[in-house]
Amino acid sequence: MINSIKQRLREFKSISQDGVLAVGLLVSSIFLLVFVVYPIFRILAAGLNIDALPLLWHLLSLGETQRVIMNTLVVSLGVASLGTALGFLLAYVQVKLDVPFKRFFHLIAIIPIVSPPFAVAMSIITLFGRSGLITKRLLGLRYDIYGADGLIFALTISFIPLAYLSLLGMIRGLDPALDEAATNLGAGGWHAFRTIMLPLLIPGFASSFLLLFVAAMADLGNSLLLGGNLTVLSSRIYLAIIGEYNLESGAVLSVMLLIPSLIIFAIQHYWVSRRSYVTVTGKPTGQTRMIRNPWVKWILFTVNFLFAALIVLLYGYILVGAFTKVWGINFAFTLDHFRFVLFGYGSEAFSDTILLASLATPIAGLIGILIAFLVVRRKFIGRSLIDLISILGLAVPGTIVGIGLIMAYHQPTLGGLIPKLTGTAFIIIMAFTIRSVSAVVRGGVASLQQIDSSIEEASASLGASGAMTFRKITIPLIRPAFLSGLISSFARSMTSLSPIIFLVTPHWRIMTAQILNEAETGRFGNAAAYSVVLIVIVLAAIGLLNIIVGSSTGAERLVES
Repeated sequence: MINSIKQRLREFKSISQDGVLAVGLLVSSIFLLVFVVYPIFRILAAGLNIDALPLLWHLLSLGETQRVIMNTLVVSLGVASLGTALGFLLAYVQVKLDVPFKRFFHLIAIIPIVSPPFAVAMSIITLFGRSGLITKRLLGLRYDIYGADGLIFALTISFIPLAYLSLLGMIRGLDPALDEAATNLGAGGWHAFRTIMLPLLIPGFASSFLLLFVAAMADLGNSLLLGGNLTVLSSRIYLAIIGEYNLESGAVLSVMLLIPSLIIFAIQHYWVSRRSYVTVTGKPTGQTRMIRNPWVKWILFTVNFLFAALIVLLYGYILVGAFTKVWGINFAFTLDHFRFVLFGYGSEAFSDTILLASLATPIAGLIGILIAFLVVRRKFIGRSLIDLISILGLAVPGTIVGIGLIMAYHQPTLGGLIPKLTGTAFIIIMAFTIRSVSAVVRGGVASLQQIDSSIEEASASLGASGAMTFRKITIPLIRPAFLSGLISSFARSMTSLSPIIFLVTPHWRIMTAQILNEAETGRFGNAAAYSVVLIVIVLAAIGLLNIIVGSSTGAERLVES
């Protein structure tokens, strides 16, 4: 044990001798402790302390709270099940079927990731709602889209890229030799699919299911727009804080959302760590055997085609709504909504969002790449803990992040060392950074693990300091991952709602919060124009990534990281 302690001390001494890396470790650790660990601790302390326990038991005993929890579970299970199944079908067509329009289907499947998570809800309301264009005008129905069915529909569409891209990578990673061996032994296509492919994809299914479950459970915008009389935990927390001004009740309800989210994240993280079990050889050999059965081939093609048509309809209708007088009622052409967004009252949210997201992006990029380098290239006590905490910013529901920041910094902290931060631009920047830094860390870790450490060791043996090696060798080698992380950070900040919905003020407006406000007050045209502008900005950022980095699709990099 003494030798182990001495070894750890030598590791810290090695880092401390390099001033830049020592500062990087210090800054990264302070950021994680102050803006990730401490806010989560404040929520847990407020919701689980002795004084709050009676309120917790009281809320849990109420029939209303039990219904809210059951509603949350039903919606989350529905979204996770449908999203995983549909994501698998879309990914299966990409890898195993020789059909036309595959590239188009791929691009359509990842479109929801570049839009505000609740933009599709507005289109669903105006198309399939009580006075919807399709339900009322075309079919003569008065269908009530508000409730569990509409919410599951919207959330499944919003989060389908998470399941699709996750399963797409795993199916591509399967060794084609396994199919060939099964065929040579006389196994039919269905038998090989059932006994070989599905068992190998179980970790992928589990990971996708849990990822969608947490995303659906934490979503706020869709539940506010489409929930109707159906209340889920995220909207109940929002109501407690914004509607009832009851921070204590909001904290207790947040614990009900936080604890299962952390448990599910731990399980999902475990499945992700087992990704190496997907293939036997570790490297696919030969060519993928395409499905030849015409019934299977064209039925799956039809599913892809119908899904693509639905996405085009939903997002195309958002574009229509941005250019019409009254979305869904008066289709006269107008530019008034864009004047409001770009040059009128709404322009403040447009400029504020770009400014704050642009400030958060380099902070998240720098901290994220430092954490990735320290985790992969340095050995010290707490390295794994730093890696885990860096992921928590994305694993914890955004609503919890926002509430935690309010509870931690609504007044001066640490004897006035940290001033009151609520109401300032800084706390919004930190909320953006917390949610974005995970993507940079994961991308940086993956990239560094592919680079032989002997390259950096050679630099050190020639007399270069750790800082010079990091700047001259490491950064150029991981440049694509670093740029991808920056664009991912910017895109996530631009489309984020849950973390900042409690932090916005009249002095600092955010586009996603403004979209939600416009939609809730019935000004769907303005909300559609906001959405179109925001999607264009994110697509431009992804296009820039493709130009600089090339290879994979920018939106795919966004989800992968």
